[in-house]
Amino acid sequence: MIRLYKFRLYPTSKQQQLLVAMLNDHRDIYNAALQERRDAWTRSHVGIRFVDQDAQLTEIRACDPDLARWSYSSQEQTLRRLDNAFRSFFRRVKYGGNPGYPRFKGAGQLNTVDHRNGDGATWNSIVHPTQTKVRFKGVGHVKVKQHRPVRGRVTRVTVKREGQHWYVLLSAQQDLPTPLPKTGRMIGIDLATGSNGLAYTSLGERIENPAYGKAAQVRLAEANQAIARTQPGSNRRKKARGRFSALHRKISNQRLDYLHKAANHLVADNDVIVAENLNIARMTRRPKSRPDGAGGYEPNGRRAKTGLNRSILDAGWGIFLRLIRAKAESAGREFVQVDPAYTSQTCSRCGYREKANRNGKAFLCLSCGHRDDADINAAVNILRAGLVLRNLARVEPREA
Repeated sequence: MIRLYKFRLYPTSKQQQLLVAMLNDHRDIYNAALQERRDAWTRSHVGIRFVDQDAQLTEIRACDPDLARWSYSSQEQTLRRLDNAFRSFFRRVKYGGNPGYPRFKGAGQLNTVDHRNGDGATWNSIVHPTQTKVRFKGVGHVKVKQHRPVRGRVTRVTVKREGQHWYVLLSAQQDLPTPLPKTGRMIGIDLATGSNGLAYTSLGERIENPAYGKAAQVRLAEANQAIARTQPGSNRRKKARGRFSALHRKISNQRLDYLHKAANHLVADNDVIVAENLNIARMTRRPKSRPDGAGGYEPNGRRAKTGLNRSILDAGWGIFLRLIRAKAESAGREFVQVDPAYTSQTCSRCGYREKANRNGKAFLCLSCGHRDDADINAAVNILRAGLVLRNLARVEPREA
C-alpha cells in the first residue's frame, strides 16, 4: 500500500526565495507547453503528445541555465501534469461532461512540484539524531518538523506552498498493516447536513456536524469586504487576500481533522460499514434556469439550492466517505456503498414503501405503524442493502 505523509518545512529566507523561484519556473514550463499545444492545434490541427514535449526539455535546459538548476524529473512531472489535464479534458468530451479546457496557471496558481526520491530530492538527506532535513536540487537541505515516524520506502517527495507556509509530502510504499481485532459489529450510515448532524447510524447514534464553514461565515464575509476596500495590485490587497486564504485553510484543516477522528471511530468499532453511494458533484450542481417564453424566467429554487449545496460541501460528505474507505482498507475492515434510493421512504420493520411514511425527521409507517427517526430508519435500510450486496458478491458462480 502507499501512504502519504505531510510535514511542515522551515526554510531560511534564502531557501524560501529559491523555492518560490522553483514554483515560478515550473509554472513557466507548464504555460509554455500549454501554449505550444494550443498553437499547434489552432494552426495545423496537430496534436502534441507528452513524449514530444519531453524530448524538447533537454534542449531547453541547455539553453536556459535558470531552468537547468532544478531537477529534470520534476520538470518532467510538470509536463505530465499538463498531459493528464488534457487526457481528462478529452475523456469529458467523449462522455458528454463539461469539457473544462486546461487553463494557464497565473501567479500563485501552481503550488506543488513533484520529485522522485533520490532524483532531484532526497528525504532525510542528513543523518542526525534529532533533526530531519530534506534536500531539493537548487535549494539545499531544508529543515523539516517531522512529528511522526515514516514507515516504508519513500518514493515521491513533493514540495507544497500553502499561503506563507511550506510543506513536504512523502509517498511511501508500505506493507499492509495488521488488521484490527474483530468486533462483531456491522453498521449502516445515513448522511445528513446542517443542524441535522453529519450522519446517523443504524444503531441510533448521531455524529455531530460542527459546520465550520457556517460558523466562520461572518469572518469570511468581513475578510472578503476587506479585500474589496483595497486597490488592485497594492500591498494591502495582497495582505488582505492572504488573510482571506488563511481563514479558508483553517476551516479546511478543522473539517479534515474532525472527519479523520469520526472515520477512525467508525472503523475501530465496526467490522462492516455500509454507506450511501452518492454522486456529490451532481447533487451540488447549480439548478438550471427556466425560461417562461416571454423573455423572463420562472422561479427555479436557486436560493434554496445554493444553501443546500453550501451545507453539503461544508459537511464534507465526499471527504468523509473517502477517509472511511481508506481507513477500512488499512484496518482490514469491509466498506460497502449502496444505492440509497427509497431508503428514507421504506419501513425498516415491514418493508412497506410509501413517500408519505416520512414527514421531515419523523418516520411513521402507514402499514405497520412503526415509528422511528427518519435518518436512523434509513440507516437500517442502508445496512440491510449493503449486507445483501456483500453476500451476493461472496457467492461463487456455479459451474455449467
